[in-house]
Amino acid sequence: MDFLPQDIENYALQHTSKESELLYRLNRETHQKILKPRMLSGHLQGRVLSMMSKMIQPEKILEIGTYTGYSALCLAEGLKEKGELHTIDVNEELKDFAQSFFDASEHKNQIHYHIGNALEIIPMLDGPFDIVFIDADKENYLTYFNLIFDKVKQGGYLIADNVLWSGKVVETVKANDTDTQKLMEFNDFVQNNPQIENVLLPVRDGLMVCRKK
Repeated sequence: MDFLPQDIENYALQHTSKESELLYRLNRETHQKILKPRMLSGHLQGRVLSMMSKMIQPEKILEIGTYTGYSALCLAEGLKEKGELHTIDVNEELKDFAQSFFDASEHKNQIHYHIGNALEIIPMLDGPFDIVFIDADKENYLTYFNLIFDKVKQGGYLIADNVLWSGKVVETVKANDTDTQKLMEFNDFVQNNPQIENVLLPVRDGLMVCRKK
């Protein structure tokens, strides 16, 4: 579902800084070689994530859901000199593909790539995190949020992708549509959580940006 008219989206892209050559190549090769390329953050959202990271200047970032590594590389652009980014994905089949782009990045020594179940890996990681980006299985968004919340520093940010879910969150939800149901529960939980302040940005498929009070 397109949330903006195509000509407006094209205009926005034309007036947004270009992605790097490495990100351009990653974007292109993901669409050529990998299943479900729509999962890629892409140019506009990638620049939003990069800009947020540069504004925050994090020392530590956690990403839950690597896919092919595009969003991780965007977030890494704002890391402090000795900062680090941990990214987790359950899909071992994409490991070599994503790792090849991490290795080609100037941030290669700052990116730590974990393959496995995020619910098992997160407890083993040390915080505090300045940014947590949630972009994995939708049914576990709230579980991830609660699992990582105490490891986010005060004033830190949690960002969740796909919270508009192609517009399904404002439609009649089918009884068997667990992903939409869970995302709506997550959005309501965030909205009513007194420990954070939040804004839902209608960028691409929806970014929920939360700041820990």
